[in-house]
Amino acid sequence: MSVVPCYRYLTEAEVRFLNAAVERLIPSDESGAGAKEANVAYFIDQQLAGSWGVHGRCYRQGPWREGKPQQGYQSRLTPQEIYREAIREIDQHCTGRHGKVFAHLGADLQDEIIRELEAGTFEFQSIPSSLFFELLIRNTQEGFFSDPMYGGNKDKVGWRLIGFPGVPASNYDDHIDERNIPYRVEPVSILDIKNGSVELDSQGYPKHVLLKS
Repeated sequence: MSVVPCYRYLTEAEVRFLNAAVERLIPSDESGAGAKEANVAYFIDQQLAGSWGVHGRCYRQGPWREGKPQQGYQSRLTPQEIYREAIREIDQHCTGRHGKVFAHLGADLQDEIIRELEAGTFEFQSIPSSLFFELLIRNTQEGFFSDPMYGGNKDKVGWRLIGFPGVPASNYDDHIDERNIPYRVEPVSILDIKNGSVELDSQGYPKHVLLKS
């Protein structure tokens, strides 16, 4: 029986937007499932609902001056506020121009809008569009490749795509002298270990199961 994700911050409309957006950033194709199938929207929701979403560990008293690129994130808005406001304005723009919210547009139009966000030419009233795109693409990558315990990378699709084995195993020693030979194993996540779904060796390392060629 599949488990239905329980969203803690995003509204249904915001989830629909994110599912559509991340699907354009990492689409499903012949290589495997994409970001939507990997539950990336759910991963983002879980991060927004936690301390990161409200910048719980960041100084937020100002002064708010224009920062330099090497200074990193400089917005006075929290990730929660950026996502909520950006999605609202994008859907408002799409409805006014195309008669539909972003999630209901065709793939070509969605790609066009995402390119505008990336280039910083999409006109937001509240934030630079490139700021939202940078946050969205980074969070999409994190959700696609992080350990499934954080809500994304469902069925470890991101790890399977790049051949990442997950949690280290002690039996790496058997392959350390090999060169240019892929280490193809069933990926092991922290969640697998917590759930007791993988066998551990005497040192507590997971026993990787080699995949057939």
